[in-house]
Amino acid sequence: MLTFIPTPIGNPQDITIRAINFFEKAELFFCEDTRHTKHLLKLLEERFGMRYPDAEFISFNEHNGVERLKQYGSVLIEKEVVYVSDAGMPVISDPGQLLVAYCQEHDIAYDVLPGASAVTTAYAASGFEEGRFLFYAFLPHKGKERASALQEAMGNGYNTVLYEAPHRLEKLLDEIVQIDEDRELFLAKEISKRYQKYYRGSAKTLLETVGKSSIKGEWVVVINAAKSEEKSISFTELLSLDMPPKVKAKLLAKLSDKSVKEWYEVLTGK
Repeated sequence: MLTFIPTPIGNPQDITIRAINFFEKAELFFCEDTRHTKHLLKLLEERFGMRYPDAEFISFNEHNGVERLKQYGSVLIEKEVVYVSDAGMPVISDPGQLLVAYCQEHDIAYDVLPGASAVTTAYAASGFEEGRFLFYAFLPHKGKERASALQEAMGNGYNTVLYEAPHRLEKLLDEIVQIDEDRELFLAKEISKRYQKYYRGSAKTLLETVGKSSIKGEWVVVINAAKSEEKSISFTELLSLDMPPKVKAKLLAKLSDKSVKEWYEVLTGK
């Protein structure tokens, strides 16, 4: 069986008891970075008394995932296999999606454990009222693709969560300012780590403060949905407007049970 296991996004204490139990009995680990996973397991052994597993560790990433499935696909049925990303919830924005698809295609049993997620943690901390949000992960790094993706994120009508690397955070804030300097943002730095920090304010204010200061670390950016500027018009207001009868008749027909022809006759007296 294959089990996808979330790992801490900062504090090692965020690990779950279920995760430790699966780690101890695992025979094979698929990892984004085997060194990172071994380091985590060593910490869990030293701090929480976990038994270090007698297992094989195999790298599984966006570059070698397809080849690894050719090599180890049959092992998923024969052994207790776990998959872990470097931090947080597996499969979300990482190559674990290949494994899920493979298991579904070949009818192989798999499970996903709940656990730490930077996306939901940052959104909960943002305090933004709307319960619905979209997750865009990392935007393209540059060019028209980045500009287009950011425009979409800014105008999709929902609160939107992004990941951003520290060396591009100032650039992202500047790009948002160019679109809407008053847009409210929430920034979460180093979630669950020693230097965790939250910031909330307009894009312009955050660019002038956070963007010009030390921005090392991992960042999650939550963009508040654009306020709707759509205005409605009442039936009475529409009736009073000075416009061609044909146009007004079509609009009135949409707001009533009368046909366009009937409204045209009413408006023209014919």
